[in-house]
Formats: sequence, C-alpha cells, structure tokens
Amino acid sequence: MVVGEHLMICRFRFAPLLVTPQHAHRHEQMSIVVSGRVRFFVEGAERIALPGDVLHFPSNCWHGATMLDEEVVLIDIFTPVREDFLETKDANPG
Repeated sequence: MVVGEHLMICRFRFAPLLVTPQHAHRHEQMSIVVSGRVRFFVEGAERIALPGDVLHFPSNCWHGATMLDEEVVLIDIFTPVREDFLETKDANPG
C-alpha cells in the first residue's frame, strides 16, 4: 500500500472463486487487473476483466467482483484515501 495526501494505491491478491460482495463507497476507484480473470458487477452490468484491463468506479458506484478459476492480483487506486484500510493495517502490524 502506498498512501499519499489524497490518493492511495493498493495491491491485492485474491484466492480463486473469492467473492467481494457488491457495495458502494464515497471513494473514486480505478482497478487494474495484473493477473487472473475477474467477473465484475458494476451498477447491475456484468463484465469479465482480464490482465491489462482497467476499470473505473465513480464515487458511490454500486460494484462487486467474483474471482474466477485462478488467483487474481489487482491494483486498486482510491481517492480520497480509504481511512478504513489504514485502520485495518494499523490493527495488524507486520
């Protein structure tokens, strides 16, 4: 995780078949698929994303994802900073 004054970049690894429930947040988000395949749900529409694809989620956009048959690596960029992610990091040092 790299955190700036108004922006953060996070690298996530997700297990195959993991589901991230649909949700919305005030943060604008961009997701870059580094590896694996992901079924994204964005405002009710479904899209399969492959390595190299970039998705944009405006503030308060309803979205979620299901990892397909292999590990998925995503880079997520948020603005403003996701304070809830920082709290999780602080709670689990190391």
